[in-house]
Amino acid sequence: MNISFEKVRNLTPAQLIAAYYFAAIGFSFLLLRLPGVHRPGIEVSLIDSLFTAVSAVSVTGLTVLSIIDTYSVQGIIILMFIMQLGGIGIMSIGTFFWLLVGKRIGLRERQLIMIDHNQTQMSGVVNLIKEIIKILLLIEAIGALVLTLYFTQFYETFAEALLHGAFTSVSATTNGGFDITGASLLPYFNDYFVQIIVILLIILGAIGFPVLIEAKAFLADQDGSFRFSLFTKITTATFAALLAVGTVVILILEAGNSFRNMAWHEMFFAALFQSVSSRSGGLATIDVSLFGEATNVFMSALMFIGASPSSVGGGIRTTTFAIAILFLINFGRGKNSIKVFSREIYLTDVFRAFAVIILAGFLVMVSVMILLVTEPEADAIAILFEITSAFGTCGLSLGLTPELSSIGKVVVMLLMFIGRVGLISFIFTLGGKSDPTNFHFPKERVIIG
Repeated sequence: MNISFEKVRNLTPAQLIAAYYFAAIGFSFLLLRLPGVHRPGIEVSLIDSLFTAVSAVSVTGLTVLSIIDTYSVQGIIILMFIMQLGGIGIMSIGTFFWLLVGKRIGLRERQLIMIDHNQTQMSGVVNLIKEIIKILLLIEAIGALVLTLYFTQFYETFAEALLHGAFTSVSATTNGGFDITGASLLPYFNDYFVQIIVILLIILGAIGFPVLIEAKAFLADQDGSFRFSLFTKITTATFAALLAVGTVVILILEAGNSFRNMAWHEMFFAALFQSVSSRSGGLATIDVSLFGEATNVFMSALMFIGASPSSVGGGIRTTTFAIAILFLINFGRGKNSIKVFSREIYLTDVFRAFAVIILAGFLVMVSVMILLVTEPEADAIAILFEITSAFGTCGLSLGLTPELSSIGKVVVMLLMFIGRVGLISFIFTLGGKSDPTNFHFPKERVIIG
């Protein structure tokens, strides 16, 4: 026991975060194996329960089984709890309970919170957790209330409307991507009220907690002295640009394909919803398997980029993508620094951005190659779509996930786990303890390109 405790103490914060998420997956797996969780007569294999647990903790939404046909009301409520656990974050939940019991939040715990939420400094992380929990629960509660009241016209009892309203709100806000309709949001294809509410919930969950906290501070500002941070400006601008570009591109690509018999408003909302959902949401108002290959590849790129840092989503994240684009623009102009919104970006952040992109591209490429071998009958585009959906913790699927082999399921589970933990944390997990360089060798130029 002393040896095991010593090993835990020697883990880096990033490694400890990964261990906590592994523990959360194990706990969720046990919850999904409890008596009464499944519908009568339904048997679920161990690997399928593990897959569902990983998907729920990573708030991805990829499933190898139908949630509504497999799980009882008790199981659905447990699934909502697991999505909350993954969406808010393991360290956020832990900090919340530590505060409840009056435990002092020490330096070690603050380091873990900082790593879990991609923060650059430890000061203020406890207040950050308090704000995250308050804001997220408030958003979910409002979403659940609005949807429940609206769903009363579709369901015979208030209890059914409440279950569907609460589940949809939690799934959308945490970008969980799960549904209990059996057909995602396809039944609401022409219901723009439901679509708008879900779109807002997905965006609020994926835009990033620091952005929501700053927005709250801005609204409460009385003397006009509040200024948004560079992070919020870059995140919001990139998020909006990707949303708009995604909508337009999907609309153009599918106008003569799956959208050809639709009215203009149906085409617009179908393209808008899938542009939003492709970033991390995982819900769909139209069968994405009807889309053309060009659209599926484009949506794979959106899922690869994913949501914002310190949010419920995965992927390489919006700021990583933005910094890479800004670097290429400035490099093309012969500049050796990146200036945006009257601020200059640290060179370290540029290094981190490209490290994330390179590692993410490598993981996706290797995963696609493995599935091309293990799933010989699967289409290559479908494999790419499924892989990027798992990495971006999105949850959209072309129907390949239920057909995966055991090896394929393991690959997808690993990608969902890495997507939730975050690539920066994953890199630090592999790297172990930091070893700062205290000396330098003579520098020499290398021919590039």
